[in-house]
Amino acid sequence: MIIANGLSRVCVAGVMLGLCVAASAREPAAPASAEIRRTTYGVPHIRASDERGLGFGIGYAYAQDNLCLLANEVVTVNGESARFFGPEQGTLEGRNNLASDVFFTWLNTPEAISAFWKAQTPQIQQRIEGYVAGYNRYLKEQGAPQQCQAAWVRPLVTEDLVKLTRRLLVEGGVGQFAEALVGATPPHATASVQPGSAAFALAAANQQRFTLDRGSNAVAVGRDRSFNGRGMLLANPHFPWVGGMRFYQMHLTIPGQLDVMGAALPGLPVINIGFNRHVAWTHTVDTSKHFTLYRLTLDPKDSTHYLLDGKSIAMAKTPVTVQVKQADGSLKDVTHTVYSSQFGPVVQWPGKLDWDNHYAFSLRDANLGNDRVLQQWYAMNRAADLKELQTSVHTLQGIPWVNTVAADDQGQSLYMNLSVVPNVSAAKLAQCSDPRAGLQMIMLDGARSACAWDVDPRAAQAGIFPADQLPQLERTDYVQHSNDSAWLANPKAPLTGFSPVISQDHIGLGPRARFAVQRLQSLDKQPIGVADLQNMVMDNEVYLASQVMPDLLEFCAKHLGADAAALQPVCKSLKSWDQRANLDSGVGLVHFINLVEHLQQIPDAWRVAFDPAHPLTTPSGLAIDRKPVAEALRNAMLASAADVAKLGATCWGDIQVAGDIPIHGGPQELGIYNAMQTVSRPDGKREVVSGSSYLQIVTFDDKGPQAIGILAFSESSNPASKYAKDQTQAFSEKKLRPLPFTDAQIKADPQYQQQLIKE
Repeated sequence: MIIANGLSRVCVAGVMLGLCVAASAREPAAPASAEIRRTTYGVPHIRASDERGLGFGIGYAYAQDNLCLLANEVVTVNGESARFFGPEQGTLEGRNNLASDVFFTWLNTPEAISAFWKAQTPQIQQRIEGYVAGYNRYLKEQGAPQQCQAAWVRPLVTEDLVKLTRRLLVEGGVGQFAEALVGATPPHATASVQPGSAAFALAAANQQRFTLDRGSNAVAVGRDRSFNGRGMLLANPHFPWVGGMRFYQMHLTIPGQLDVMGAALPGLPVINIGFNRHVAWTHTVDTSKHFTLYRLTLDPKDSTHYLLDGKSIAMAKTPVTVQVKQADGSLKDVTHTVYSSQFGPVVQWPGKLDWDNHYAFSLRDANLGNDRVLQQWYAMNRAADLKELQTSVHTLQGIPWVNTVAADDQGQSLYMNLSVVPNVSAAKLAQCSDPRAGLQMIMLDGARSACAWDVDPRAAQAGIFPADQLPQLERTDYVQHSNDSAWLANPKAPLTGFSPVISQDHIGLGPRARFAVQRLQSLDKQPIGVADLQNMVMDNEVYLASQVMPDLLEFCAKHLGADAAALQPVCKSLKSWDQRANLDSGVGLVHFINLVEHLQQIPDAWRVAFDPAHPLTTPSGLAIDRKPVAEALRNAMLASAADVAKLGATCWGDIQVAGDIPIHGGPQELGIYNAMQTVSRPDGKREVVSGSSYLQIVTFDDKGPQAIGILAFSESSNPASKYAKDQTQAFSEKKLRPLPFTDAQIKADPQYQQQLIKE
């Protein structure tokens, strides 16, 4: 696309959607007003006559439900955790406060925040300004809830929401390297802030958990397979149940302009996953790379200089100062220097990315240049059909680190892997990367400027791939995704031939994707209905059980040997287990979890290894005839017998909980579509911290969207709220509820209530 007359790409997208107005046309803001209508479970339906009023309603409603959560996140992204809570405490994500503060102060400089704000359209600015005013109005009227009546709770400013947005952007990149950025110090220098080994161990665990905690399932069904010839969408994002990535369910309306319902992340005044009258969409974390590392060859005379094309270049030094609370309550300034090359900040990870006298490592995050993310979802919220939604993503390229799966009322289904990806071709990888580093984390040669990311004028941002070089697939049968590469979004139309930075093909699929494809194939002779999509999540089938249970039971029958008496309870539990993760499923599930976790560490445990020619059925089986596998299995069974005996539980609902509410679902590694991530509690139970979050199933008819759904952890994070556990209990009981969308449906809701608010 050629953009003429100096119009920005963002503005061109706005013209296509009928949205763009000149920034100079903005008039002084009139007092904002909004109507908040709540239905069952306290879901707010927010209606206003303009953007500022809509933002006002969003901010007010969110403060009603989650004021303390947002206030805490604002402290984090402003780099003030150590100031208020001390340097040794941790954020909700478990990161050391001091390291967190240095990172976010570096990330959210006044210059970066100002540039991001100026890049927004007037509509987005008005929406944000309204949000801030609405939150502040509630705080002034009601004050902070008891759980956060403290000095760190204050009125918002617009910069706070920009900082929250930028935190979201780097979640898939430099945000995973905060400790490494803060810990980067020249050889022989003394660090003012030095994360310890425990901090890096936690960071490594968080990196490994990123896709698990922010994974997702998605299925879009087209006219050829749906029950009524229209599109259908299953959205099953797996996101944290606490903290700054906890979804909030809401419905936004500007009569005649906007009518969209779904879920949003804290501080974002747009719907991230949802539906409008004609289109429904969701996201899944992708496998594309959103950053690359650069190995810097250092000047032998000075380890803070690096060689580029034979010339010695001094690293940039950026002092970052944060305030730290002392034991006596006083504040002390701590200054840390962040070093950077032209490829990005220097990062240091002991044992992995060491800064010595020869090499250092820089990290370049593509999403640091993504100022289009809010405009992207703003445009998607208003899309009148699937083509318009697709065009907005092609043009803006504002999706940070997720795929998009969508369906419309005309019966089209769409998969797009159109996120912000560094423009590094396969040829450049061959020339510039160290093959020993593999493809898990891309490492390029920082000694040659030829290894910089390519710049394509068709892309929305310098250094990223243009949209037409990224994977996408439109179908009238179905597309699906569960955090694998783009390869088999639909096995009938494999997506191949992309740079490994974008997508890799002929690699093993995760068990959730194999489950989804096989479940959809099993429905090939009948139309797919709402119950079919709901059952994919709610029947809690443990897919991996179908692959290995025959071998486990054979082992129980023939190979227990001298341990037969000790292992008989394990085998009995496995045999009687229903191979599901329901509340009433037996403790055979716990044994199965324990065994698979142990066996995944054993090389060649599969009886049939992965075969690229049969990606939907391999790997499979357990190689119980191999002595190392048999010994590992026997040891795992003995350990599991001891563990389960201590639990004193009889079913899964006694073990996996959210507070005092039993929760079904289980580890995604087992191919459980209804994935849940847990942490152990002192009482032996497993507390859910992430997993199925906002669940929606959307179909269409002549009257518009027909949707059912649930927010698994409920609307409010305030334990005193009546909306803190109600949806969690409903989720436990597998009770999805119709999502009222039309005016008549909203007013007919048995829990309908209305509130008018004015600035």
